[in-house]
Order: sequence, then C-alpha cells, then structure tokens
Amino acid sequence: MNPALPRSPAGPYNPWAVAVMVALAPLMEVMDTTIANVSLPHIAGSLGVSQSESTWVLTSYLVSNSIVLPISGWLANVLGRKFFFQLCTVLFVGASVLCAVSTSLDMLVVARVLQGLGGGGLAPVAQSMMADSFVEHKRPQVFALFGFTVIVAPATGPVLGGWLTEAFSWHWIFLINLPVGLIAFTLTSIFVSEPLIMRQERAALLKSGGFTLDYAGLALVAIGFAALQMFLDKFEVDDGFASHFILTSFCIAVVALSFLMLWEWQHPHPVMNVRLLFTRNFGICCFVSFMISFCFLSSTQLLPQMAQTVLGYTSQTSGLSLALGGITTLTFMPIAAFVTGRIIAPRYLMAAGLLQMGVALISDSHFSPYMSFGQLTWARMLQVFAMPFIFVPMGASSFIGINPKLFGDAAAFPTRCAILAVPWAFPSPRPCSPGATNFITRASPKASIRTGFCP
Repeated sequence: MNPALPRSPAGPYNPWAVAVMVALAPLMEVMDTTIANVSLPHIAGSLGVSQSESTWVLTSYLVSNSIVLPISGWLANVLGRKFFFQLCTVLFVGASVLCAVSTSLDMLVVARVLQGLGGGGLAPVAQSMMADSFVEHKRPQVFALFGFTVIVAPATGPVLGGWLTEAFSWHWIFLINLPVGLIAFTLTSIFVSEPLIMRQERAALLKSGGFTLDYAGLALVAIGFAALQMFLDKFEVDDGFASHFILTSFCIAVVALSFLMLWEWQHPHPVMNVRLLFTRNFGICCFVSFMISFCFLSSTQLLPQMAQTVLGYTSQTSGLSLALGGITTLTFMPIAAFVTGRIIAPRYLMAAGLLQMGVALISDSHFSPYMSFGQLTWARMLQVFAMPFIFVPMGASSFIGINPKLFGDAAAFPTRCAILAVPWAFPSPRPCSPGATNFITRASPKASIRTGFCP
C-alpha cells in the first residue's frame, strides 16, 4: 500500500485497475436513469397500463435514488465503505432482475424503488474511492475515467435501450445489469480493500457513539427530496400548480428542505453535511454540476424523443442519433485529463467549455422538422464536444480544500446535483390526447395498440 495514501482502497494492487473495477457498478446505475425512457411505450403496452401510469417507472427510481444519495457518505462510514458498496451492488442487481420479471406495473414500480435505493450509493462511493487512490495532481486523469460513467452512460442508455427493446423486449433493459453486476461484485470482493485507517476510525466512532443516528435529519432528507423529486417529475403530467398533488409536494419539499439545512448545520453528526457547500471550490462545482447536467440530460432525452415523434425514426434509430456524440466525448476525455492542471488551469477550461456548450445549444434552437439524420448527429457532437473539458477539471477541483475524511460525504453532493437535474431536464412525458396522431407499434401476438407521447 502506498504510505502517502493511507485511505486508498487499492491496497497492494494497481490503483488504475481498481478504479476501473469500482467504475463498473456506477456505469450500469447511471445508465439506468435513461435506458427506460425510449421503452416506456412498450412497457405500457405490455403491462396494459396508460402512458401516464407508465411514467412512474421513471419517477419511482429517481425518488428512491434521491433519498439515498445525500446520506450515502454517512452510510459508507457507518457500514464500511467496501461493504456498503457491495451491498448497493447486490440490491441494485437483485432489483434489476425483479424489474425484468415484473408482470404488473405495481410490481415493476416496487422493483424500481429497490433498484434506486441500491443504485443511489454506487456513484458517490466509487468517486470517493477514486479520490482516495490518487494524489491531487493525478485526480484529473482518474476523474476522466469516472466521466465515462457520468457522461457516456446516460447517452448510451437510450441507444442500448432502443436496440434491446426493438430486437428482443423491454425486459432485457434490466436483465443486462445482471452480468455486469456479478462481475463488479466479484472484482471488488477480491481486489478492493477497506483501509486500516478507515477501520480504526470507524471502530473509534462506534465506540464513542459518534454514529448516533440523526433521525430528524434522515426523515427530513427522505421527505424533502422525495417530495421535490415528485414535484419536478410530475409537474408537466399533472397540470402544474393547478394540481393539488403538485402544490402539496412543492410545499412539503420547501418546508422539509428548509428545516433540513437549519437542522444539519448545527447537528454534531449530520446525516448530510451541508457545511461542505460553503467551501468555495466545492460549492461552485456543485452548482456547475447541476447546470451542466440540466443541459446535457435534457438534450439526451429530447433529441431521441424528437427523432421519434417529429422525424419518424424508430426507438433504435433515434437512440443512434446520440452514438457519435458518445464517441466524441470518449475521444476528448483523455485529452482533457492530460491538459487539466498541467497546461491549462481548471477554471479556464471550465469557462471555455461552458461557453462552447452555450453556443452549441443556441445553435440547436434552429432545429427543423426537415433536418437529416446527419444534421441531428452533428448537432449532438457539437453539444458534447466540451463536456470532458468541463467535467474533468470540475471533478478534480471539487475536492480541493476538503478534508480526506469527508470525501465520502463530499462525493454525494455533485451526484445529487446531477440527479436533481434529471426531472428538470426531462419531466415525465405528457400522454397524447385522444385526437393525437402519434402511433407506436408494440410487438405482440395481438393487434398493434395506440400509445405514444405527444410531440
């Protein structure tokens, strides 16, 4: 073990190999935030429910995910980081199999809740492991690897989901998590260790009562973020503030999250360390993470949806409209990792990347229903070209000034900001009115059924 990095989970093994191993589980978890979107019409048809009801497949996952994310650092400290990571992997994979064999919407929603609870802790814990495994000047390189999960996985989700749904059935969008999860669990069991210093700190805190559960904070996190997620995700579907459900969710979220900030600020052992947000670098990076996720995820969802409803593409072809964008991101990720901090200061890279993305999004405002597939994919490439030059320096800069003991708590916040941007970026689709003319065919022994989302 590297004596300069006593908190590294790599132990005697190559930290790069361990970083790849711990990135596998978050890869499948982040992909699941978007993989089901293009398959909702097929899921609705197969289970015999309406389009509006089928959107709970997305909402249930995001709500449960949002509850676990803020407290993942605390749970990792209480249970042990490696054990908590493996527990999340097992729960996520088991729930994925349960999703695949679901025979009713109720069963599928319950399985998605369990899947979100398991997946919520994977990305923050993996990020804290990576941060502990490398010295500060090498973190841009490892966060380029983590960027693969955060940037490429959501873009790959619609492509893979569309292909699996068209070629096989919607059940396979969940079954593919089984082999990936088994590989990730096996590799982490063998090669990832729990550092001695972290075991000693955990034992000392347990002995002194430092892990006394913050019941009020936990309740406020669960109620506040669940209400906020439902408000954001269902706002469009339920007719905005004209709906009593939406108005109630909004009020509960505002009250609960306001009290959460006040309560956690003064609590000696907070379940969610809100003081971290007032560290300059970290607070700015969390804000940028939210804004970038909003821009990136909105186009990730809306481009395939536009391709299906306006341009008439199949779910598989519409997903492919994002493929070249993913290749572009992968191409420039190692370049961004190399130049960050060595040649160009992180803040200048982030500023230039944000400017380029803004110009690309302004250009996208001129989309036409007569555009070709080539024009659509080229626009996507321009959108994501700058993503590596934003995400890599942002990931490396966010941990500057943070006590290594708090890396677990800190890692949850940028991921929380990214997940929070999901319903803002693409709220649950509004089902078509009876007079709409959008059709999606479901493969079935019976006749095709009329479903689909409004353009």
